[in-house]
Amino acid sequence: MLVPVLLFIVGLLLLIKGGDWFVDGATGIAHHFHIPELLIGATVVSIGTTLPEVMVSASAAFSGHGEIAYGNAIGSIICNTSLIAALTIAIRPGKVERKTLVSPVLFFFAAAALYAFVAYTSGHFSRSTGLLLLGLFVVYMVYTVLQMKGNRSQGSADAGNPGGADSSSEPEANMGKNIVLLVVGAVLIAIGARLLVDNGTLIAQALGVPESVIALTFVALGTSLPELVTAITSLAKGHGALSLGNVIGANLFNLVLVSGISIAIAPFDIPQSSVVAGRNASLAVDIPVMFLVMLLMTVPALLRNKLARIQGILLLVIYASYCIFQFTL
Repeated sequence: MLVPVLLFIVGLLLLIKGGDWFVDGATGIAHHFHIPELLIGATVVSIGTTLPEVMVSASAAFSGHGEIAYGNAIGSIICNTSLIAALTIAIRPGKVERKTLVSPVLFFFAAAALYAFVAYTSGHFSRSTGLLLLGLFVVYMVYTVLQMKGNRSQGSADAGNPGGADSSSEPEANMGKNIVLLVVGAVLIAIGARLLVDNGTLIAQALGVPESVIALTFVALGTSLPELVTAITSLAKGHGALSLGNVIGANLFNLVLVSGISIAIAPFDIPQSSVVAGRNASLAVDIPVMFLVMLLMTVPALLRNKLARIQGILLLVIYASYCIFQFTL
């Protein structure tokens, strides 16, 4: 029992330090290239924090349990939006850049529409669907890289006035340091999350906690810990836009990358564990809630160029209600 407890503490410390370095590296890169933090959060940071979901879902698919990716993707999106982003918004709402927010939001809803269309019309995710989702991931990354280049060019032009300070002249050594911080931070987060989940599960089992509760707590939270740590660290350092971009990007990658890889490896039917009003609970509740929380978080931000505390509170209420509903099914 002592060893799991010690490893659990080590995992927690790695998560905290890894999150600190990860955010420092990401914001340093964003400032160096004159790229909005929200855009960095929606790409580089999101890929790093989505790695646990990728590893869990890909391993499950290779083992012939590709359907796990379905619950992982939808559940992670709901958790990321109505718990992690909601906490950030409720504690410190702030302004957002509409033009930076538009592209990841549009890509997300395009992927979600495709995902939902397949789910409601056929109930089966074929290999071609997985490849199409991966194609969307490639298109999004290419588009975003081009957008970053445009932002960098604009930033360099703005900074290139006579006598002005050009932050792009930051020493290459500092840029290398930021990249190292980003990579090492991501590795520490991944290792820390793994230690936390594995040893937390052992501790829970030793205390007689039911396996179903363990799965719905330690394991579910474990794959979202990187996003949670990044959100808390970003908030503490005053980089709320990075956290928001991370959540939106992570949600998109859960659909196009995590699900895309899993479906391409092992096509599957939508699992049906329970029924609500005569319909598969996932189709009746999970997918609608996924759309609801994302619309609630993004539409007001796009219309008003800022987030409101009431959004965060409402999202937290929805998440609590959703969890209660899942436990009472």
